[in-house]
Amino acid sequence: MSTPDANDPPVRTPRDPSAIEPAIWQSAASFAARMHAHHVRKDHRTPYFAHPARVAMILRDRFGCAEPEAIAAAYLHDTLEDTPADYDDLQEAFGTRVADLVAALSKNMLLPEPEREADYDRRLAAASWLARLVKLADVYDNACDLITRGDGTDRSVRRNHLDRIDRAVALASGDAQHHPETAAALAALRAVAAALTDPG
Repeated sequence: MSTPDANDPPVRTPRDPSAIEPAIWQSAASFAARMHAHHVRKDHRTPYFAHPARVAMILRDRFGCAEPEAIAAAYLHDTLEDTPADYDDLQEAFGTRVADLVAALSKNMLLPEPEREADYDRRLAAASWLARLVKLADVYDNACDLITRGDGTDRSVRRNHLDRIDRAVALASGDAQHHPETAAALAALRAVAAALTDPG
């Protein structure tokens, strides 16, 4: 065994794994999984967390958005509406930018429904383009889920999903000129809307 020489490069010690900081989206995924732990999807079998996880992956892999805070917001997008978490919890854990994105994606359940929907659209229109991109991923996943769940043949259910797609597309269409991620999202939404319009 040779002895170290003064000219040898320094020996690098592996970094302590406990000192590695998780990415913001990793922490957001864990938080969302805990918050949605006892929720299920409309099929009454699938853990609800599958939806925000798919929304995050659609945002990254199908729409091409690698922005960590947007991916975090995708994981968290239903936490304010559907769990005990509030804005302050998200701001403390993930910062103001992520909390603002999630707030823009959350309806004010204290308002009557017609006012609630108009308020939601106004706030989403005024928010960062990333919030609208997450919304496109959300409606895309819900539409895909409807098709694969097998109840996409119900005309009123399809119409409801098509209306949601139309609203999200109308809010985000102005972003496509400056953001290729939005252009990719709109193309994907057009394809899934066509599948819902003509279920075959």
